[in-house]
Parts: sequence; structure tokens; C-alpha cells
Amino acid sequence: MSDSNTTNFINPSTFILQGIPGLERAHVWISIPFCTMYVIAVLGNSIILYVVKRETSLHEPMYYFLCMLAVTDLVLSTSIVPKELSIFWFNSREIHFSACLAQMYFIHGFFMIESGTFVAMALDRYVAICDPLRHSTILTNRVVTMVCLAMLLRGCVIVLPSVLLASQWPYCRTNIVTSTHCEHNAVVKLACADTRINTYYGLFVVFGVTGLDVIFITLSYTQILRVILSLPTKDARLKTFGTCGFHLCAILAFYIPRLISFLTPQFGKYVPLYIHVLISNIYLVMPPMLNPIIYGVSIKQIQERLHRLFSQNRT
Repeated sequence: MSDSNTTNFINPSTFILQGIPGLERAHVWISIPFCTMYVIAVLGNSIILYVVKRETSLHEPMYYFLCMLAVTDLVLSTSIVPKELSIFWFNSREIHFSACLAQMYFIHGFFMIESGTFVAMALDRYVAICDPLRHSTILTNRVVTMVCLAMLLRGCVIVLPSVLLASQWPYCRTNIVTSTHCEHNAVVKLACADTRINTYYGLFVVFGVTGLDVIFITLSYTQILRVILSLPTKDARLKTFGTCGFHLCAILAFYIPRLISFLTPQFGKYVPLYIHVLISNIYLVMPPMLNPIIYGVSIKQIQERLHRLFSQNRT
């Protein structure tokens, strides 16, 4: 394994992923929760996809968006965890330069797709609760397909400039990435070039795209809450609020760790590097694990289908 520290090179053929700096001796123990979260994410999201495919009564907009969320979670977690586990278990730290850029693209691209999927799900809940009589005419299969394609295209395109810029810069300081994966900021800071344009573009994506997603979701659920509070009976309010409450839990589990990860570097002088790396891992690995649990618990039709499935297997 080549372990170049401060050699003079331009665009190295490989990067070295350091893992979690300062906690190298604990890598095996750290791998246990990450491996567990990944297994739960893969099993949970695969079950969601299987149940929705088999249960024709679930062929509705909300479940189509849920399937898109499940696929996104599978890609997002698989983009990062297998390589992490190879570092933790086998000390396999090398990653090819092009593979590093590909990992960066998939991580940030599918994060944006997931953010867009939550917007689509908020739109579905808004129409279903605020204008239920027109739900089937507004969110037709054609509209749902177009929304899913738009979110997919947006995520794939909006991250591309950052990755293309990163691929063009010279890297002459070191090829050691102080992280478990090729996170954008960790790679770009190794470049021997003026990377301010990438920084500005990153801020635009955070505030101009993800920020707008958060604003749209907030406005949607504000309107939903107003409708819920105006319902005539307490039971109706509790039932409707319970359904939306689980959606909000999934949304908060997605955005809050990302917000913490974004704010932590601002206090870099006071926060150890291993905290930076752990937080950047949590915001990518935890939501794919939590989403199938949250929706599997909250959606009665999925529970019933799973119950019938296990009952058939036992008989």
C-alpha cells in the first residue's frame, strides 16, 4: 500500500482513506454499529420495495414515493458503508482517484435526490389532507412519474459541476483523505488550486436548493397542521396528525444530522476531527436505517402485508 504524505504529485492514481482519525484502534468496535445499521437499512428498504410491489392496494402516489425513498436509501448507504467496513476490518484504505470521484458523486447526488423525495412526499400529504377530493386527479400516475424523474434528474445534475471541478484540480499536497469516504470537503481541501468557486457553488446548493426544499416542506406541513386543527373531532385530528407525525420524524432524522454536519466545521477549532467524521457518517447512514422502520411502523397496510407474509411462511 502506498502511503504518501507530502510527496509532489499531480492527480494521484489513488487516495488513502484514513478512516476515523484518532480512533484507529477502535475501528473494529466502531464497525459493529455501522454494519448493524447497514444490514437493517438493506433489509428494511428491500422489504418496503417487495411489499409495495406485491400489494396492489399500495399502488398509490405515497407508496411510489416511498419506493423511490427506499431505492435512494439503498444506493446512498451502499455508496459508503461497504468501503468503510473494508477499512475497519481489513485496513483496505486505498481508493482509486476515479472511484473516489464516483463515490463523491453518488453520495451527494443521492442525498439531493432523497431531499427532493421528501418534498414530493410532503406534496402528496398536502394534497391528500388539504384537498382530498382532488388527490387522485392531481397526483395521477403520469404526474407521479414526472415528479420522480424530475427529482432524479435534479439530484444527478446539480452535483455534477462540483465533481467535474474536483476532477480537474491538481492535488500536490497529500493523497490522504481524513475520512472514511470521499466526502466533498475532505477531498477538495487537498487540492493545490483556488477552490473558492466550488465553495460558493456548495453554499448555493445548501441554501438555494436544500434550503428551498426545507422551506417548501415547512410550508406544506404548516398548512397541513392548520387543516388538522380544524377537523371536527379529536379522533380525526389524532389519526391524521399521527400519520403526518411519522413523516415529520423521517424528515427531521434526515435534515437535522445534515445541519449538524454542516455547522460543525464552523466550530472546527473546538471540535475534534473524529467528531467531524462520525457526524458526516451518521447523517448518511442513519436515515436509510430509520426510514423503513418509521414507515413500516406507521403504515398499517405494510404491517398487514408483512403479517400475512410471515403467516403464510409458517403454514
